[in-house]
Amino acid sequence: MTSYTALPIPPATLKELRDTDDAGRPMRPYTASEDGVPVNCVGSPLRCCLRTIEPGERVALVSYAPLRRWAALHGAEPGAYDESGPVFIHAEECEGPRDVEGYPFARPDARRTIRRYNAAGHIVGGNLFQIPQEAEAGFDQAFDDAFARPEVALVHVRALEYGCFLFEVRRA
Repeated sequence: MTSYTALPIPPATLKELRDTDDAGRPMRPYTASEDGVPVNCVGSPLRCCLRTIEPGERVALVSYAPLRRWAALHGAEPGAYDESGPVFIHAEECEGPRDVEGYPFARPDARRTIRRYNAAGHIVGGNLFQIPQEAEAGFDQAFDDAFARPEVALVHVRALEYGCFLFEVRRA
């Protein structure tokens, strides 16, 4: 089995999203709170640093189109497969991932979709993935299976319940 790297949203993209998100809306930051004032989002995933939100952090919920941005860099045309959705990011520049071991947001028994894309940005399959107790080994196997197909260029991991983009893995 190969180890893979979960990729956060790149710093240059975060800078753009903090100005205007991928749906054309300005960022509206707020302070995370456990009691719901102003917003109870503690424990939600941050895609800038691949960890969960802690109380008191300044965050924003923005629209992000990961495949669209990847396609623009690679000359791909995802067409109808282009989609955007909500992601949490820090409202100000952050350090990005630090001391990350294993895969982010890998709570055993949580359900994910592993979505495979080819170099044209088209979906070439996917599967439902329930995170096992040995989360790292389970993810490694899921990515080995995905990248065993030579046409797979990248994989998106999404939360099953809300469809939220969690992170990306690319072919080495």
